[in-house]
Amino acid sequence: MVYFPGDRFQSKGVSPGRSASAKRSPPVGRPDTGLSFKYRAFDLAIAIVALPAIALLVIILFLVVKLDNPRAPAFFLQTRYGKDGKPFRIVKMRTMVPDAESLKADLCGQPLAQAAGFKMKDDPRITRPGRWMRKTYLDELPQIWNVICGHMSFVGPRANSCPPQHLEPWQRARLAVRPGITGTWQVMRDKPTDFVERCKIDLDYIASKSLRGDIRVLFDTALVALVRRTGV
Repeated sequence: MVYFPGDRFQSKGVSPGRSASAKRSPPVGRPDTGLSFKYRAFDLAIAIVALPAIALLVIILFLVVKLDNPRAPAFFLQTRYGKDGKPFRIVKMRTMVPDAESLKADLCGQPLAQAAGFKMKDDPRITRPGRWMRKTYLDELPQIWNVICGHMSFVGPRANSCPPQHLEPWQRARLAVRPGITGTWQVMRDKPTDFVERCKIDLDYIASKSLRGDIRVLFDTALVALVRRTGV
């Protein structure tokens, strides 16, 4: 069995309204931590070093997506909500059919405004190249632009497309920090599909956030991507 380091962040099953991590997490509107400047410098340093290699990979992925469907856009742009609930436009490689958003309500059985963090196993909207890009996290690479612009960090809670007013108050605590390209539950062996469970894990991450921890999540992400690519 392959050890997925992210499993150590698995929620202990506390109820949403009484989560200990939710009580420790900083409320929306407060700075990330006293090390906020260092986190930003850390993100920019990685972005500068990684940009040439990522740019080359994005060009290759652009050609792959275009070959699969020349008439559809290669990039996926969507409004997401970041730190303090501020909206921004996220950029990713397109991994779903062009009309994926219009199909979401039918698949999840509820209005889009209420489909917070909707995830579906074997989602029929995912394209052929999209499946392996998702497994190896390659579809996330264009988000380095969002990191450079300050919308995101390399590590943090998942950026969600659900407006903050549609979330429960305890769930909005995850907006106290910048969202990340990768995060703690993303590197788990069995990634939770339930939004409530993912929120609990995000709050545990925020409560113990540190540069050392973020570096470890980045290494975990590289390990998981390699394991999934090679089929180990």
